[in-house]
Amino acid sequence: MTPERALVARELLAFYAEAGVDALVGEAPIDRLAATQVDLPPEAPSTQPRERPLPVFSPAATALPVAQPGPAAPDIAVMAARDAARSAATLDDLRAMLANFEGCALRMTAKQLVFADGNPQSRVMFVGEAPGREEDLEGLPFVGRSGKLLDLMMRAIGLDRTGAYIANIIPWRPPGNRTPTPQESQICLPFIQRQIELANPDILVCLGGPSAQTLLGVKEGIKRTRGKWFAFQTGTREIKAIATFHPAYLLRSPLEKRFAWRDFLSIKKALDAV
Repeated sequence: MTPERALVARELLAFYAEAGVDALVGEAPIDRLAATQVDLPPEAPSTQPRERPLPVFSPAATALPVAQPGPAAPDIAVMAARDAARSAATLDDLRAMLANFEGCALRMTAKQLVFADGNPQSRVMFVGEAPGREEDLEGLPFVGRSGKLLDLMMRAIGLDRTGAYIANIIPWRPPGNRTPTPQESQICLPFIQRQIELANPDILVCLGGPSAQTLLGVKEGIKRTRGKWFAFQTGTREIKAIATFHPAYLLRSPLEKRFAWRDFLSIKKALDAV
């Protein structure tokens, strides 16, 4: 080998080493793990095109994902709520339908249904917006601090829970006591409307602005709405309705209790007049 060829060979080996080539491979494949080695002559190149294997599809890999059960779209849930509420013949029927109703996602996060408390045969019905933590634990509306204040306010005009019926527009506690969304209120609205119709009170008291806006259709805030009388149509009769401050608001703003007292005096006067 001439010095020139030796130099070229060394440079080529150095190139292979830098490229990561550290083993020599012959032209014919050899199974070095086999117990015996058999030298096979190299195959002649074939002139036929090589066939590619067809891909194998696994049913598990190609199956479409299965839709998980969940609440229906808001408009569908509202229609389902209307149909279910309309078919309830009694308050017990309505409670059972709500316990099995899956159109509102709040039932998935709440501990239990908070349907009502008090006497459904009474002449006055109080309706708030939604239950809180204590209500969710006990399954009864207005049993926390605001409920105790409501009891005192009722007692001041000669009422208690045996002489009043108490419920909420939404019967499930929103997570973290957040404000219910308009969609959630609309989904639950047919149920509370049917609940009022079945209880059939003489006086309907909306506790707080959201209750008044949802049930009475008013647009103004509670400070402009409270103390005024409205007509609530059940479909079978007209019920006198009034809005007042929610007890939870009065706990935060005790100076407003004087206005709530006036509203309760109006309720007592209306009850005495009927």
